[in-house]
Amino acid sequence: MPILKHLFSPVRIGTMTAKNRLMMSAMSINFGVDADGYVTDQLTQYMVARARGGVGMALVGGGGIHPSGVELPDLPALWDDGCIPALKKMVSAVQPFDCRLGVQLMHGGRQTYHPEKVAPSAIPAPAVVKGVPKALTVEEIGDIVAAFGDAARRCRDAGFDFIELHGAHGYLINQFLAPNANHRTDHYGGSFENRIRFLLELMQDIATKCGPDFPVGIRINGEDYIENGWTLEEALRLTPILEEQGAAYLHVSAGVYGSRQLTIPSMYVQHGCFIHLAEAVKKTVSIPVVGVGRIKSPELADRFLKEGRVDVVAMGRALIADPDLPNMALDGNLAAIRPCIGCCLGCIHAVLALEPGSCVVNPQVGREYLLGGQDRSTTPKAVLVIGAGPAGLAVARTAALRGHGVTVCEEKGAVGGLLRLAAVPPGRAEINDILAFLTRELERLEVNVQLNTPLTETLLDALVPDTVVLASGSLPDMPIIKGLFKTDMDLCTVTEVLDGKIVGDRIIVLGGNQAGLVTADFLAEKGKEVAVLNRKRHFAEEMSANDRYYLRERLKQGHIKLYKQVAVDRFTGCGVTFTSAGEAVALEGFDTVVVAEAMASVRDAKTLLKGRNVEVHVIGDAKSPRNLMLSQSEAEEIGRSI
Repeated sequence: MPILKHLFSPVRIGTMTAKNRLMMSAMSINFGVDADGYVTDQLTQYMVARARGGVGMALVGGGGIHPSGVELPDLPALWDDGCIPALKKMVSAVQPFDCRLGVQLMHGGRQTYHPEKVAPSAIPAPAVVKGVPKALTVEEIGDIVAAFGDAARRCRDAGFDFIELHGAHGYLINQFLAPNANHRTDHYGGSFENRIRFLLELMQDIATKCGPDFPVGIRINGEDYIENGWTLEEALRLTPILEEQGAAYLHVSAGVYGSRQLTIPSMYVQHGCFIHLAEAVKKTVSIPVVGVGRIKSPELADRFLKEGRVDVVAMGRALIADPDLPNMALDGNLAAIRPCIGCCLGCIHAVLALEPGSCVVNPQVGREYLLGGQDRSTTPKAVLVIGAGPAGLAVARTAALRGHGVTVCEEKGAVGGLLRLAAVPPGRAEINDILAFLTRELERLEVNVQLNTPLTETLLDALVPDTVVLASGSLPDMPIIKGLFKTDMDLCTVTEVLDGKIVGDRIIVLGGNQAGLVTADFLAEKGKEVAVLNRKRHFAEEMSANDRYYLRERLKQGHIKLYKQVAVDRFTGCGVTFTSAGEAVALEGFDTVVVAEAMASVRDAKTLLKGRNVEVHVIGDAKSPRNLMLSQSEAEEIGRSI
């Protein structure tokens, strides 16, 4: 019996049985379809990797039931029978791994990026996408109801085990349910009974076309978390009706575009943030209830099941980060799981920018069909990695997995580089999870990590490396601004502050990037008064929108004043004069200036390598300052190339 016995017990859902209670949520990953919208080997192998990893149930995300409802450009199309052959290939590829495979059916309604969007009423989405949708006629509603049924039939014919209707997150079904999106005066709007009619009609159409034995789950919002939206009270009225209408399970989530609590919350939000909604729903029905909401720990998932709060736990981003999470948890090898850090950068920020989905900590996402397994090198080399920041650790891990002998030298007394400091501000500690994972991996792979060891000629002579990877990182760059180096204020860098330097009580932070904002938050939590001067038009552009949203909400609570489009005139003895969006501002009575603008690459060690017969790669911030996603992707790529 596995340690996590509740998570790894079977569950019956309608006519199917899943081997465990872990479901991979449907996620619109925005890759893996051809010009017709039919799935390709790229998406198939992405799903195969998760099925092979041991998940009990998995959902293909964002299956479009009608051209008018395509949320993103590169999602599976289910609106004609031409999609079936490719879907059959996907089902066949997944079958050997005893994973119940489903498709989520959705129509984006007003939350679609194309200009011909439709919705219950001509009301634009509150955020993210722009444009006023066309209000559906009664005849058009009937066409979409039929399209759901036809798409479900195609999924059944392709061999899928089940489907899930996306009735949450502000998409079309949810728009019919929510008063703020549905202002209709006919029998599809107004009363609760009228607003649920669309969902019930399409459930009936699916049952007619697929029969009673084909399991149909429904994802609903427990709360929209937006003014005049769908509420938990209404959800609890609806859920018994859905059970009566034949729903096989209910998957309870929350949020819409523009809601107070985001559908895909970042690291600032507690794990299991929507479980209370599923727990409330579970009290109203006897069918299985699926809980979701920033769950990445198998132990936490098992606890929710043990406590009877839910019947199944859904994970999305955690299974993007590590598709082998279930098998590792089943084996009790929890320390080997590569962790999601809740940054939202690759999985949702990229997708909403209409780019293919990816993952900061797992650069293999979307490349499974190209990479296959981790091939070992036929010519092992002696590899020296200079710098134990995130890029250095990642390249060392990949090279060691390929069978090379790897040594890492780090001139400081700890691993992590700047990422270690990035985990210091409030709400950012989860960043340490990836550093802990990489450190454990290097220990497991017996990589020789030497701290307090700068690169020297003596070290190079002793190690005689075949390949050197320069991953020495970057340092804050000091700008040249009139009066900055003559001020009476204490002048320091963002790295010094996050590394423990004591500063005054009234602080000017020069820089409105991610580093500047999280440092301002860090200082404000300590009771400091902070003014942030951002010379750009927007704040923290390098952060994902979801992550930045929660940070900006935090900054509203502290003694922080934000200025953007700043042109600094000069720093004075205890302040600064500048314009902000053309308006003159003078700040006085400050005691500290924290520089948090540009970074400069550190490549000093490269001079020691000149004249030596050694292959040299420069990666990460040492190549040019970059975000974590780029550094990790580059590190793995170089590690594979050695």
